[in-house]
Amino acid sequence: MTLDKIDRRILVHLQDEARMPNVDLAEKVGLSPTPCARRVKNLEVNGVISGYVTLVDQKAVGLPVSVFVNVTLERQVEQALGVFESFITDRPEVMECYLMTGDADYLLRIVVTDLDAYERFIVDHLTKVPGIANIKSSFALKQVAYKTALPV
Repeated sequence: MTLDKIDRRILVHLQDEARMPNVDLAEKVGLSPTPCARRVKNLEVNGVISGYVTLVDQKAVGLPVSVFVNVTLERQVEQALGVFESFITDRPEVMECYLMTGDADYLLRIVVTDLDAYERFIVDHLTKVPGIANIKSSFALKQVAYKTALPV
């Protein structure tokens, strides 16, 4: 799908406020409400807008610790990747997981209540996944920037 300037303006405003009423959105992007609603629906149908979420402050819900984890597998073969990825998608503390180039095979972002919870995640879960050769953890001291809106 090719995005024009109006589609991009719609995306900018919806990323900022997904619950914005269509009438307000239409006014901000210079359309009448019906064509604006059609464009939003088209963006959804074509997968440009993949969903709507509520962003929750992790500290406010008792998950103040963010840990970035580099995981190296013994062998980077399809079966090992599948086993690891299947495990990771089932763990609620794993907020993000990326297959990487470089020294580690995967980079994870984990959120937990405290160091004890992180230790339990490592000992009770991560180390039990077959095929993991190495786990390196880095603890975030402070979140300097966090964005969910893409620069469209």
